Amino acid sequence: MPDEDSKIDHYVLEYRRTNFEGPPRTKEDQPWMVVEGIKTTEYTLSGLKFDMKYMNFRVRACNKAVAGEFSEPVTLETKAFMFRLDASTCHQNLRVEELSVEWDATGGKVQDVKAREKDGKGRTASPANSPAR
Repeated sequence: MPDEDSKIDHYVLEYRRTNFEGPPRTKEDQPWMVVEGIKTTEYTLSGLKFDMKYMNFRVRACNKAVAGEFSEPVTLETKAFMFRLDASTCHQNLRVEELSVEWDATGGKVQDVKAREKDGKGRTASPANSPAR
C-alpha cells in the first residue's frame, strides 16, 4: 500500500481468462485485458461472463511520468453458484416450468390464492397463514 506522501497517481489492472488452476502459465491463449486510471487500492471488476472459472490478475502503480513493474500475477477462481428454481417457493410473479422461467406481471399465484380463498380452499388458521403475519 502506498504511503500518504507517495507519488503514485493511479494503478493499472490487467486480467485474463485462463483454464488452469494455480500459478499463471507462461504461454496463455487469452490476451490481457487492461483497466487504466484506477485511483484507489480497491477495484470491482464487472462485466465478467458466467463461464469464466479461473482468472489471472496483475497490477502496477503509475505516477505522472512512468509506470512501475507489474506485480506477480495471481490466479483466482470465480465460482458460479448452482441453484434450482422451485415453482412452489419462488416469487409470486415468477412462473417456473420444467425448462423455462417467465415473469408474470399480473401475479398469477396471488390470483390463484384469492380464487381458492373464495372457494373456501385457501388459507388455513395456522399461525403461518394468520392475518397478523
